[in-house]
Amino acid sequence: MGFNSLSGRFLLLTTAFFMLAEVLIFVPSIARFREDYLRLRLERAQIAALATLATDQMISADLETELLTNAGVFNVVLRRDSVRQLVLSSPLPQPVDASFDLRQIGAFGLIGDALWVFANPENRVIRVIGNPVRDAGLLIEVTMETAPLRVAMIDYGLRILGLSAIISLMAGFVLFIAVRRLLVSPIERVVTHMKAYAQSPEDARRVITPTASVRELREAEEALQSLQTQLTGALRQRARLAQLGSAVAKISHDLRNMLSTAQLIADRMDTSLDPAVARAAPKLINSIARAVNLCESTLAFGQAQEPPPRLSYVLIGEIIDDVIESEQLALADDRISLRKSVPAGLMIRADAEQIFRVLSNLARNARQAIEASTKPGIIEMTAGEDTDSWWVSVRDDGPGLPAKARENLFTAFQGGARKGGVGLGLAISADLVRGHGGQLQLVKSSPEGTVFLLRLPKNDVLTEPSLYPSDLVTM
Repeated sequence: MGFNSLSGRFLLLTTAFFMLAEVLIFVPSIARFREDYLRLRLERAQIAALATLATDQMISADLETELLTNAGVFNVVLRRDSVRQLVLSSPLPQPVDASFDLRQIGAFGLIGDALWVFANPENRVIRVIGNPVRDAGLLIEVTMETAPLRVAMIDYGLRILGLSAIISLMAGFVLFIAVRRLLVSPIERVVTHMKAYAQSPEDARRVITPTASVRELREAEEALQSLQTQLTGALRQRARLAQLGSAVAKISHDLRNMLSTAQLIADRMDTSLDPAVARAAPKLINSIARAVNLCESTLAFGQAQEPPPRLSYVLIGEIIDDVIESEQLALADDRISLRKSVPAGLMIRADAEQIFRVLSNLARNARQAIEASTKPGIIEMTAGEDTDSWWVSVRDDGPGLPAKARENLFTAFQGGARKGGVGLGLAISADLVRGHGGQLQLVKSSPEGTVFLLRLPKNDVLTEPSLYPSDLVTM
């Protein structure tokens, strides 16, 4: 255990605080010791004075000297019946330096007088005044030296400091053991679990199990357990997604080869003399080309390498026409109608193929939602421009998105809007729009319908335009 550890520092702080407390106790203790010392001298002097008075002061000089020596004083003055009487006396080695009256003095006065003794190491003669024991007079007054008093106070102080040090060390050690058991050990356990978990976060066995009895530590362990559990689950899901991406990439690779063969056949159909075949062949060729491009994009996505958009100015109306035409081919009946509202000649700077994929995905989701409701509906695609951006909205009057789908709308495999869906289309669409520096937002979703808004910046960097065009209804 080093002193730079939590346990070592706590032991040092505990010992230091106990020593500080003992120092604060030491000052009044030494003041009380001085007071008791002086009162003891007064009591001894009073006994010697009463013994002298009992013999009508008929004592020898040797006995008087012995009485004063035993009392530890030079003179004893006793006031009785308003008469001040010098009962015992001996020559003073030096004049009286100071007087101390113990009859009316407070705690701070006693502390100040005790500090005065320590501050004056020279031997001095002082006068001490107090009340006689058992009211044996009005007052008693003695003169004495300070050297014995100072020696006694120093001896008492050293004993107090030694005892305080022992008590501080013992108390600090007991507190150290208690804190180490109650706080430090649980913290070290959490740190150990964190280190072990960091080595293999996929191993669920390394998730901490809360055991602390202290409420705050228990909450910390529970929070760590929740975080580790979520991270382990996320890592497992990430691993599964990586495996799924690898499988999809392999399938897309084989599918691309198959579509290449179909594209060759479609190219031959383009030379057919049959008018119906000649009309359908270009659309078939375009659809196969888009499918091939999608397979190639899927391969790049599986490698986390979605190709950047090839930006050019394109007519948004033509892209929307292609989307509407492809969706009309997929309609099972005429319950659903597709409309567009686009200013003539409106051009946007974007990757036409990627924008087609985004709008096609939004239109297909809207069509499937209306078909699932078994009610007629309208899908309307609108485009326009603001000062700093172009926007395209896809509006439908279907049943709206489920609450769960809205919570994870653009998260792959979590934002599926229909039964059997995996939510990959909207996640890819959002990524494609972000690749343009734009935003794909859900503007509204209620039982009356759903509105998606795609916004692309006119500048190279999106400058945070207003979220909704003025003619769109917000949520």
